[in-house]
Amino acid sequence: MSAFIAAGGSTAPYPISNDGWFPDIDGQHLRESLRLDGSITDARLETAAVNAVIEINRELKSWKVQQLAAGNASLADVPADSIQGESQLLHLYRRAIYCSAGAELAERMRDYSATGDGAERAEALTPTADEYRRDARWAMRSILGRVHTTVELI
Repeated sequence: MSAFIAAGGSTAPYPISNDGWFPDIDGQHLRESLRLDGSITDARLETAAVNAVIEINRELKSWKVQQLAAGNASLADVPADSIQGESQLLHLYRRAIYCSAGAELAERMRDYSATGDGAERAEALTPTADEYRRDARWAMRSILGRVHTTVELI
């Protein structure tokens, strides 16, 4: 039995500030949502989250401009149905950020404490980078009001 305990991540809340129109991201909620253990340090998580915010904001930029022109001062002000007392657009935006960050972490981080069968079981239960990317893409497409799949006949 190993005495090694990964303790890189904290349980203290920390915000990841955004541009003022899109909401800030709660780093601790991100950690809990992705079920990340202490092997992912706060610095690694923050780097992945900041990159996700940059990329998702970039992809939603023209939609944001349309919403600003319509008089919506923030994402929370865009008319949408509420789920658990909050705009579904806020839920979808967080999902896009979380899944994008999860994809980056899944690609770069491996649980080095597991070997053999343990690593295989962990991989079978852990979403892959491609699954995270798909979920992020679907969340963005839902924000934009588009269908999830595009099919073209050749």
